[in-house]
Amino acid sequence: MNTVEKARSLAQPLCDRMGLFLWDVRFEKEGALWYLRIFIDRDEGVDMNTCEEFSREYNTLLDEEDFITQNYIFEAGSPGLGRKLTRREHFEVCTGDEVRVKLYKARNGEKNFVGLLADCDDEGFTLAFSVDENGKALESERFEYKECSSVNLNDDADLFG
Repeated sequence: MNTVEKARSLAQPLCDRMGLFLWDVRFEKEGALWYLRIFIDRDEGVDMNTCEEFSREYNTLLDEEDFITQNYIFEAGSPGLGRKLTRREHFEVCTGDEVRVKLYKARNGEKNFVGLLADCDDEGFTLAFSVDENGKALESERFEYKECSSVNLNDDADLFG
């Protein structure tokens, strides 16, 4: 089990007990430092107190298990606005939401798409660009996960656009 898998396996039961959704676990190097980042969420969002409570309890688990050999900095927080969708469960949770898609290679001259996430499966997802009054897709396009450089919620569009 690698570091991310082990960190996830420790975080998931704690999230379940606290009524949180474990959004993502990352173990990444930035410059000379390693960071273990746990992203948590719930329907009403998370605040600093929730992150602090999670951090305190998770730190105890990290100390007990002591499975990370190098020095690292632990951070817990919300995935925030414009969060990355990287796992199928992210796509499932965000079905019906507006997302931004960036492709590695242009499709019909375009690399950037914005639409409603209509559905997903193991291979990819469908974006709806227009819907009828019942929410049924009138115009849509299918994307495979492997062709996307990034997929983000577009809930921060009003802040930057």
